[in-house]
Amino acid sequence: MTTTAEELREEVRRRYAESARAVTTKGAAGCGCGSGSCCAGDGAVAAGFGEALYAAEERGELPQLATLASLGCGNPTAVAELRDGETVLDLGSGGGIDVILSAKRVGPSGTAYGLDMTDEMLALAQRNAAEAGVRNVHFLKGLIEEIPLPADSVDVVISNCVINLSGDKAAVLAEIARVLKPGGRIGISDVVAEDRLTPAERAERGSFVGCIAGALSQAEYEAGLEAAGFEDVSVTFTHEVADGMHGAIVKAEKTRDPVRAGLPVVEPAAAAGCC
Repeated sequence: MTTTAEELREEVRRRYAESARAVTTKGAAGCGCGSGSCCAGDGAVAAGFGEALYAAEERGELPQLATLASLGCGNPTAVAELRDGETVLDLGSGGGIDVILSAKRVGPSGTAYGLDMTDEMLALAQRNAAEAGVRNVHFLKGLIEEIPLPADSVDVVISNCVINLSGDKAAVLAEIARVLKPGGRIGISDVVAEDRLTPAERAERGSFVGCIAGALSQAEYEAGLEAAGFEDVSVTFTHEVADGMHGAIVKAEKTRDPVRAGLPVVEPAAAAGCC
């Protein structure tokens, strides 16, 4: 039986809701996969996911529940080179670890948005941000394929092991390009396959909600970003999480000249009533 994109999305939502509830009620991450991370299940190497990818000093800046809820495959705030006063958006913000760290990096004159589709994760993130004492954060409910922010409104987009979970990655990359200002950049951690692996071979190594089956290959990621209007694209493997599957750092810059890139010129939308 073929699984639809909506069915996959609901499975991801369910698994991450379970994780948020486990963290809140038991003080330990868990999403029915027994490894402490949704992404670390299904044969992936648990050490390649979660709070261990953050330096001790970074973990020291965060509430314990924020680190326990970390389900990512990297540390995007370490590669995004955030600067004072910038506006940063975290796609699939989960328990808020990267939003809180970003808010501290951009300072009081900057803004950190977190976007998530799971009510339980949003509630946990709000709790963690309040405990961390950060005021320049806004958490939004929505889909990464339909980002509820105006065009040309964000300096940096980060994400931590979430884009691989989307059933429409072209839409995600197009939305990232839409909300970024010209010259804006991405600093994304994701699971990426070696080009030698077919989609069927990726599926053999783990499930879609386990962050494996839905992963793009390195060449597919690069081509997708270029098609969405990005330049200076790089996809760099950092650590192996399964045979031929790697945690990776994805970086790129939105072109400053959409006409030269052959893209439609997007008129800035009215400010969204998000916060």
